[in-house]
Amino acid sequence: MNRLRINDAARFLGVSDDTIRRWVHDGRLTQGKDSSNRAVVDGRELVALAQSGSEALEDPTGVVSSARNRFTGLVTDVVIDGVMAQVNLQCGPFRVVSLMSAEACSQLELEPGSLATASVKATMVSIDTAADR
Repeated sequence: MNRLRINDAARFLGVSDDTIRRWVHDGRLTQGKDSSNRAVVDGRELVALAQSGSEALEDPTGVVSSARNRFTGLVTDVVIDGVMAQVNLQCGPFRVVSLMSAEACSQLELEPGSLATASVKATMVSIDTAADR
């Protein structure tokens, strides 16, 4: 069984440690102890909670897409330099950076505080795990 410390579980879901503790108290997650007597939650329960979508932001675009990797978040920064623009989104605990034409950025009216969805369609996605598993 994969078990995660409370602070790690919170970071992965983009919530506070107190939120994870409330979810344990409310019965949404089961708390255990690791070999060092630290509070942990079951990784599978965390997956089920994350996939329930109850804490996810709504995709504001309403677009139906074949791209399955979609990240909704807040635009944190827009840098326009000539014909190109760099747009940064904060999607939960993850930062997503997009490079696009300045024209596209202007047409989308992207600015800090805007809600947007980044979609990624790739033929290869690499997944890494810890070496000490």
